Amino acid sequence: MPDLLLNDIDDSLIRELKHRATVHGVSMEEEHRRILEKALSVSESDKPSLIDFLTSPEGEVLPDVELPLTREY
Repeated sequence: MPDLLLNDIDDSLIRELKHRATVHGVSMEEEHRRILEKALSVSESDKPSLIDFLTSPEGEVLPDVELPLTREY
C-alpha cells in the first residue's frame, strides 16, 4: 500500500489530530485514515446545495446567515 507524506501542516491541526486520535482510542495514523476515508466517501449528490445550507428544515432563510456577494469582472 502506498504511503502518504504531508509537509507544512499547521501545529494546531497536529494537536487536533492527536486529540481526536486519543478520544477515539486509535493512533494518529489511523485517525488520519478515518478522516480521509470519511471525507472522500461523500458523493457530490450527498452534499447540501447552497439553498439547503441557507434554509432551515422548514424552508425559512436562517436569520444569522450573512453572505457577502461580490462580482469580479
